[in-house]
Amino acid sequence: MPDIQLGSHTLRSHGAKVARVHMHDWLILLLLIVVEVILNVIEPFHRFVGEDMMTDLKYPLKGNTIPFWGVPMIAIMLPFCVILVYYFIRKDVFDLHQAILGLLFSVLITAVITDAIKDAVGRPRPDFFWRCFPDGKGVYDPVTGDVRCTGLKSVIKEGHKSFPSGHTSWSFAGLGFLALYISGKICVFDRKGHVAKLCIVFLPLLVAALVGISRVDDYWHHWQDVFAGGLLGITVASFCYLQFFPPPYDVDGWGPHAYFQMLAESQSNSQSNNASSLRADQTELESVFVDSHNGIGSGRGYRL
Repeated sequence: MPDIQLGSHTLRSHGAKVARVHMHDWLILLLLIVVEVILNVIEPFHRFVGEDMMTDLKYPLKGNTIPFWGVPMIAIMLPFCVILVYYFIRKDVFDLHQAILGLLFSVLITAVITDAIKDAVGRPRPDFFWRCFPDGKGVYDPVTGDVRCTGLKSVIKEGHKSFPSGHTSWSFAGLGFLALYISGKICVFDRKGHVAKLCIVFLPLLVAALVGISRVDDYWHHWQDVFAGGLLGITVASFCYLQFFPPPYDVDGWGPHAYFQMLAESQSNSQSNNASSLRADQTELESVFVDSHNGIGSGRGYRL
């Protein structure tokens, strides 16, 4: 193994090279952002809602305990700060780049899947009645019995996006990735029985769970929406993490795949150079032996 230390791979020395290798991944991230914007612009499916169905959809119309702008802060900025702190400690640009890339993929893939399902399902939120009829007077089609909403179009549109919970899926995607990242860094599965390490790993998941609970408390989601959103987020986060890092229980779980690949390539190049040097030395000795046999340079009586 070549003598290569983590501190020798910084943003300044290797940042541009690592980013170029994953240029196509960053382009895919931009594509995911475009798709996410489109999914939020289009109109979701307006599921049939009859008068007798309104019994479970008359919860009060409340604000958000966790505002929409707060979700990226929790799901992206909080894990990013932890990743950045680790970079300043170890100076490993491979870990920094792969962690940020994995985090963004976790959140954006989850967001696209979540909003695609929201638009396709069109499940009404628990407060749908007050979104549809802000004056409290229900109006229904005399033939089909479907609702004829009188509220603001933007509010009604949002009322058809209950399943799954976006707040919850985003939170579990970002904080689930963070939990896996931390578990690898502190070697939580080192079989030494340090339960305190588990508490550290469970903390981000607890925060994500509280975000999901707030969505039920605010009457923006049914419990099934929150459960599905959490399951979706943690599943995508797991796949994205394993794309860039070994499993946390692996002996090399503390570092990204890219770092170990770089070490393997460096070792291979080192061995190739040593082999080339040995072949060159052997060729030189053979040449001297032939020359001495032919009387050339007889003053150097070299023999193999």
